[in-house]
Amino acid sequence: MLLLAALGPVCGRAQEPARTPLPTLPAPLDVPKPGAATDAPYAPQPILPGGVVVPLFPPGSPYLKMDRIREPEKYNMSGAVPGRIASIVNIHNPSIEFHPVDRGINTGAAVILAAGGGHNTLNVGGEAADFVPFFYNYGVNTVILRNRLRRDGYNPQTDEVYDIQQAVRMVRAYAKEWNLDPNKIGVMGFSAGAELVAAAAVLYDDFDQKNNGAGDPLAGVTSRPDFAGIIYPGPSPFARNRTAPPIPRNVPPAFIVCGGSGDRVHAVWAIEYFSAMLAMSVPNIEMHIYGVGRHPGDPLPDGSHQSGGLTDRNDTPYGTWQFRFIDWFRDLGFLQKPGVETKAAKDVATFVTQPAARR
Repeated sequence: MLLLAALGPVCGRAQEPARTPLPTLPAPLDVPKPGAATDAPYAPQPILPGGVVVPLFPPGSPYLKMDRIREPEKYNMSGAVPGRIASIVNIHNPSIEFHPVDRGINTGAAVILAAGGGHNTLNVGGEAADFVPFFYNYGVNTVILRNRLRRDGYNPQTDEVYDIQQAVRMVRAYAKEWNLDPNKIGVMGFSAGAELVAAAAVLYDDFDQKNNGAGDPLAGVTSRPDFAGIIYPGPSPFARNRTAPPIPRNVPPAFIVCGGSGDRVHAVWAIEYFSAMLAMSVPNIEMHIYGVGRHPGDPLPDGSHQSGGLTDRNDTPYGTWQFRFIDWFRDLGFLQKPGVETKAAKDVATFVTQPAARR
């Protein structure tokens, strides 16, 4: 008994001191919110700090639906990350959001980002906002496109394509104000957004001709992109059962990425675009079809869902496609200082002068 008594304080569990309750956590700060409904056309709000937002079309434009122009956008927020916008819907006043880089690293290049979402949502989180800091590291300015959607009553092959074409014109028109090189402005799209990019890369002449009136403030500014990033794309103008348009002689170079058999439908659409360009011997067309890779949102064997954009993709090579894009981008001269003619521009100029037989 004496031994137990002596060991009691050692073997027994010590009494824990009473703890003061932790302070209540504060609510997340600076969570982005859509603008309010007013009697004026809806004013799109930046989704990232410092964004400069410009509507694509002036009030009263025939491209806009006057009966819906005042409706606010609707943000779908991440359930786990406070303040992160996963997607946006109800877009009736389409816009661009510009994010510059510091002057010391500025290449003058700008990438207009067209997010995917099956024309049902605009997945601006993983397929637009995440690319702003990524491209910043390379001195590349970014522009987030908020285009209209089929779910809200718009036609993907006309209305949505018009939005990205107008975005190219607008960014180029503001090149001086934004310290951009007007010859280094291009587009990158994902899934449904890549469908728009593929169309914008070949249909610019028609759009420019239709929007060249004296009353158009962007008259004379071309919608031709200087490069096109086509990432796990939807159907292009060259997809089966579509009437393929003629390929312009000065069609821009394109970088194409998709999973292979794990994303067969989108891989076929990627190959159709590549094949159309290859048949014409268009210079600087590069494509990567990865053996292991699925479309974003598709279920994986473990029940989880495949991610897209910049996510790691479980340490597979498909998760490094963005660095292959940077390799291609650097090869073509887009990472040089502003005002230096790119290899891409030189190759296009040479290609245009070649007889058709040689192409």
